[in-house]
Amino acid sequence: MTSGPQAPAPRSRPRRPASVAVRGIRPPGRTRMLLMGVGDFFGFCGEVLRAGARTRFQGREFVEQAWFIATVSILPTALVAIPFGAVIALQVGSLSSQLGAESFTGSSSAVAIIREGAPLATALMLAGAAGSAICADFGARTIREEIDALRVLGIDPIERLVVPRVVAGMLVGVALTGMVMGVGIAGGYFFNVVLQHGTAGVYVDAFRNLATMPDLYASLLKGLIFGALAAIVGSFKGLRAGGGPRGVGQAVNEAVVITFLLLFLVNYLLTTVYFKLFPQVG
Repeated sequence: MTSGPQAPAPRSRPRRPASVAVRGIRPPGRTRMLLMGVGDFFGFCGEVLRAGARTRFQGREFVEQAWFIATVSILPTALVAIPFGAVIALQVGSLSSQLGAESFTGSSSAVAIIREGAPLATALMLAGAAGSAICADFGARTIREEIDALRVLGIDPIERLVVPRVVAGMLVGVALTGMVMGVGIAGGYFFNVVLQHGTAGVYVDAFRNLATMPDLYASLLKGLIFGALAAIVGSFKGLRAGGGPRGVGQAVNEAVVITFLLLFLVNYLLTTVYFKLFPQVG
């Protein structure tokens, strides 16, 4: 006895990919990624501050990193400070001649270097030399899984490695700012007294009347903050590097660009606050 015609087997529905099945979840956009990165960076800054307050200071690591940052930053900063000061002296001298204030040429150029030239030159060198070196060092350790090994051993990389570099960057930033100040003052004296045959007493007296101690303190404070920012950004990008050597190179490029943007923004904010607290009197 033969059975009747059998019904065709139901067709199995093809499986949809996960990206199609879950339609409600979308990858974050650029704006959201940017905001997440900013929040991650500020969280990292908070971790550095907490680690610096609670941990036992690593003196040996601090000395080694301060020497390392100084060796990669001092020579480029000195080479940049000389033409940088000469250009400022030339521009200020031309403007002073047009206004009929030739006696203030050298001193005004030195004051301009103290207020803005020295911190900006320090910021550029710290971002380009020190920050990139710190980022490359941490990036190489990250892709070799040395940072993960420290965490497995119960050692916090921020306490052990990041905090000494931040403090070293602050110290070297102040030192570089002072060095650029000295070069700028010497350059202004040479430009005004030697090249333009001015009077040394007039230069010193005008410089004493224009420059004030708050100018010096504000400039050194900028160098301190710029050194900390360069070290923090370099550490932040280096610890999050991935993708092998190519990822490390990309992290270094991003660290330099981000540091430049932050330093110029912070410099503008600090200058604005300074002029509000210490208004310039003619």
